[in-house]
Amino acid sequence: MRIGIALPTGIPGTDPDLTLRWAKRAEELGFSHLAAIDRIAYGNDEPLVMLAAAAAVTRRIRLATTILIAPLRPTAVLAKQVASLDRVSGGRLVLGVGIGARRDDYDAAGLPVAERGRRLSEQLADLRRRWEDPAVGPAPTDQDRRPPRVGGGSGPAFARMARYAEGYIHGGGPPRAFARAADRARAAWAHAERPGRPELWGQSYVALGDAAADGVRYLKDYYAFTGPFAERIASGLLATPEAVVEQIRGYREAGCDELSLVPAVAEIGQLERLAPLVADVGAP
Repeated sequence: MRIGIALPTGIPGTDPDLTLRWAKRAEELGFSHLAAIDRIAYGNDEPLVMLAAAAAVTRRIRLATTILIAPLRPTAVLAKQVASLDRVSGGRLVLGVGIGARRDDYDAAGLPVAERGRRLSEQLADLRRRWEDPAVGPAPTDQDRRPPRVGGGSGPAFARMARYAEGYIHGGGPPRAFARAADRARAAWAHAERPGRPELWGQSYVALGDAAADGVRYLKDYYAFTGPFAERIASGLLATPEAVVEQIRGYREAGCDELSLVPAVAEIGQLERLAPLVADVGAP
């Protein structure tokens, strides 16, 4: 199992200089990827812009959207943005897409939330054609990086993943929740008669040491739209080295191929504390 780290760009007010230092240090410490989340009606930075900035200060580490809310973007524009980012990064982009969970993002974009699933399926079917169309251009650097990964927890989301994508991105939680989702992803893959198996990605929020209280506050704010369930999400924050190691081992045993550790605080010292824990359990 490979282990990456998300950029702190999902946290409102994060200093862009910190983001660039974070990206460089994550590469130096050997993390497998840098991830970014997507929202419209929130104080986060735009993920494709920030991953492009990270690409400019790194050379090897992969760049991932986990996930990009694709239906919020015109397909032709999305195809061009993704291909350009893939090219500027030297083929390091892993595109993860989904429909998102919040109505306010669609309201802010002036788009109907009820049509988001159908729209994403249409986009996934159309992206390859767009990338092969010289009138749109450019084509992504690496042909093998064109198929995206798809997130979501519904039956249609798993069917969409199996039909159009190369892998599945789980939204987070304990290893047992990931294991259940992974089983559904593999079943959908088999039902679609795809050879092999889907690549499986997981995510876990982390804020070690004295930063844990700030991390809990951030998660409660970010997931406030879920009502009381926000408390449950915040309670799953990995706040101790022991919890991080246990989570990594649990995800690895559940068949995860790539795990993103997602910072709940924008403190670069979190990288220094996480790197030896990752190394101690034999990854990345």
